Amino acid sequence: MPTGSNGTATELLVRKLDSCVHLDDSERAAILDLPCTVRNLPARHDIARFGEQPSQCCLVLQGWVSRYAALSEGERQILSFYIAGDMPDLQSLHLERMDHHLATLTASTIAFIGHDELHRLFRRCPSLIGAMWRDTLIDAAHYRERITSLGRRQALGRVAHLFCELYLRQHGMGLTSGLSCPMAPKQAELADALGLTSVHLNRVLRTLRMRGLVTLGGGVLTIENWDELVAVAEFDPTFLHQNGNSVPTRETTASL
Repeated sequence: MPTGSNGTATELLVRKLDSCVHLDDSERAAILDLPCTVRNLPARHDIARFGEQPSQCCLVLQGWVSRYAALSEGERQILSFYIAGDMPDLQSLHLERMDHHLATLTASTIAFIGHDELHRLFRRCPSLIGAMWRDTLIDAAHYRERITSLGRRQALGRVAHLFCELYLRQHGMGLTSGLSCPMAPKQAELADALGLTSVHLNRVLRTLRMRGLVTLGGGVLTIENWDELVAVAEFDPTFLHQNGNSVPTRETTASL
């Protein structure tokens, strides 16, 4: 897709920011005017690598992206998953070098917005600095919750918590169908994010399925019992800081 100043890319950014702050008409118009370059990237393609000095930020339009750290012996820790509407590297506006890797998990469509364009946007509409800053703070809140999971939750609660988080984040962007949502990461990638071996993760998934809490297959997660999954995860959605993102129930989705 060519470079452009309008279209799906900036509309998606407006929708994402509107989910965590209330934009006014002038702010929406300023975002919609942002020039961007849209590229289709294959799966497992590095968008930015450790040590690089980016001159642009990326916005996920389709597909899944991960932030990860790589160790010298080839092992990795997946730090975050990103979905449509997310801008995973806003910190590169102020941090000179990448201190991690950013890569596609699946074939993805990514919009690239130059740092210069974003700085011009902030000069034109200073109130958007706060909106973008809030987005990075929410990303940091996700990190705090993940650290809690890795340090203190047992494997069952760790997996259940991640499923609740990824479902609600996608629900907020209109990417769910009832209590089902895409779950693009493969088991090995989920294990890398959760600090588990693939064998251990497979046992946990089997337990969740046998208890009637979730089914996972074909890249789709279906939550069979939201309340019970939340209880197992000790999940509190406060850290997501979403505006009015209520969870559908079996009763409300029966007619979908």
